[in-house]
Amino acid sequence: MELFYDILKQLIRIPSVVGAEHPFFMFVKRELEEIGVTVEYYDGVLVAKGNEPTSGYMSAHADRHGLICTGHNEFQYAAFIAKNRADLTGNSKSEQLLHNFTSRFVDEKVQAYEPWSGSYLGLGVIKDAYLCTRRNNIIFKVEGFDYLFPGTPIAFMDRLDFQNDLISAQLDNVLSIAIIIYMYQIGYKGTAFFTSSEEAGKSWRFLLEWFKRFDISTNELLVLDTSPYQTLEDIKNLDVILRNRDANAVFRSPLKNKMKKIAIEENIKYHFKDAYLKNKMAQNGTTGSLGTTELGRIIVATKGAIQGATLQIPTIGYHTVNETTSVKAVQSMITILKKLYIEV
Repeated sequence: MELFYDILKQLIRIPSVVGAEHPFFMFVKRELEEIGVTVEYYDGVLVAKGNEPTSGYMSAHADRHGLICTGHNEFQYAAFIAKNRADLTGNSKSEQLLHNFTSRFVDEKVQAYEPWSGSYLGLGVIKDAYLCTRRNNIIFKVEGFDYLFPGTPIAFMDRLDFQNDLISAQLDNVLSIAIIIYMYQIGYKGTAFFTSSEEAGKSWRFLLEWFKRFDISTNELLVLDTSPYQTLEDIKNLDVILRNRDANAVFRSPLKNKMKKIAIEENIKYHFKDAYLKNKMAQNGTTGSLGTTELGRIIVATKGAIQGATLQIPTIGYHTVNETTSVKAVQSMITILKKLYIEV
């Protein structure tokens, strides 16, 4: 796994703020082309093709949370700017998290970069994050960035931390990107998609556009991601997360049962997130969302012409630079992917 962690460490250092993913895409493109993979770049999606492009379709979003300069010494959460919507209605998971955890950003180091070239523009420190009731948005005070122009992306300074068989960083969703690159290095020959602006709810459109562009359909689109839980106790007995559905659609793909079968054979601990959430709501006497995914939106938009499954790694500390999972979970996802696509 040393090769995999070398890839992950490098990727974490390359900024990829929502809406400003270009420098990250260029890095991924180079890494894949170096090992002989064909890479095509379309609006909002980088597409990698091995020697047998129809033998698999994997997808992972490339964007991570960060800030955008919106005026002199003024900075806002990038995902909400990229959504083209400056007011928070409080109905999304990320908004609720942001309302609840504004204090978690204080004293975080951040780096500004040029959105096209990726050139480093300087280092700053978040001094405050608060909800501005007049504008109904989260405003950040950042020390050291009074020279930046509006539109400049600002990424969290990040590195991979190992501790007691756990890894921590802003893992969502650079972890899945690293896994896909590693899969190509060990023999994956199919197609992979790296999408932008998932945290702003746009990525599924870019992915769908690619399928429409070439009049391609599949029932085996596999979307990789992380999946949030509250405590380490919650994920102690979990290696990977599967789904029967999300809030938008039922997932009808042979991949689901294939992955379940591999998990059982390889003694990989799993559960279905939708069933887990339903059970939790029943126990607490509450109602809530089953969560939304890129896949669910694509299934609805194509009326089921494109179908697939999700494979996720359970984490805690969602949407922070300390998002944490186990080494075992990472190994488990790679084992399932190897069994699906390489050792067939």
